Amino acid sequence: MRFSRTAAIVLRQFYLLRGSMARILPLFAWVAVDILLWGFITKYLNSVAGAQFNFVPVLLGAVLLWDFFTRVMQGVTTAFLEDVWSRSFLNLFATPLSISEYVGGLVLTSILTSTLGLVVMLVLATTAFGLSFLSYGFMLVPFLLVLFLFGIALGIAGAAIVLRMGPASEWFIWPIPAMISPFVGVFYPLTTLPQWMQYAAWILPPSYVFEGMRAIVLGGEFSGTALVWGIGLAVVYILLSGWYFTRVYRYAVRSGLLARYSAESVS
Repeated sequence: MRFSRTAAIVLRQFYLLRGSMARILPLFAWVAVDILLWGFITKYLNSVAGAQFNFVPVLLGAVLLWDFFTRVMQGVTTAFLEDVWSRSFLNLFATPLSISEYVGGLVLTSILTSTLGLVVMLVLATTAFGLSFLSYGFMLVPFLLVLFLFGIALGIAGAAIVLRMGPASEWFIWPIPAMISPFVGVFYPLTTLPQWMQYAAWILPPSYVFEGMRAIVLGGEFSGTALVWGIGLAVVYILLSGWYFTRVYRYAVRSGLLARYSAESVS
């Protein structure tokens, strides 16, 4: 694996972003809208509740973490879809570029784009709504790590699905964060869920993050072991998604799907 080839994938994405405001604007515009919307909602709830409860670190903090996870996942899938839309796969894989180098480039691209979104969210949440990240302490770092790893895993798996099923299947990918959000307790404790949803929640790494965040903010007991489980699960998901992407790619090469790849190839 050569880093120069991985860097070339990142450089390609940089040139695409640099040449199009339509690609740059979504990197921070939607996260800014989310922070502003939920920030004003938390201010309203605080005015209703008075001094009894501070909704900012619970709700606005949850929105920030969830948006970060979403941006990480979409950073991988969007970079991959750029190659789908331009039909560049034959050009890319006719070179000595390996699967690990290509996926590594997608991951690095996601790191850069999601970091930009995170900075915008942090600045807005802190300056406009007084969200203090001291309330989470040093645990904010492992929380972000779990969400980052799981976001990368879902992004790679989503890219594999599109590679296997064709460009039209991208509409299966965008709703994934919304579909799993009820199971991971972004805005409420997992005990609120019915039993069968709780079973699903404990195999999803973000559930450990949001349970831990609420425990810290509300002054409850936080389990470091649970966070370790979350990190371990996220790593397992990354390994599985990498294996799945490699398997799909090999199938696409053997079956000729890669050569026939077009907007109509949905099966």
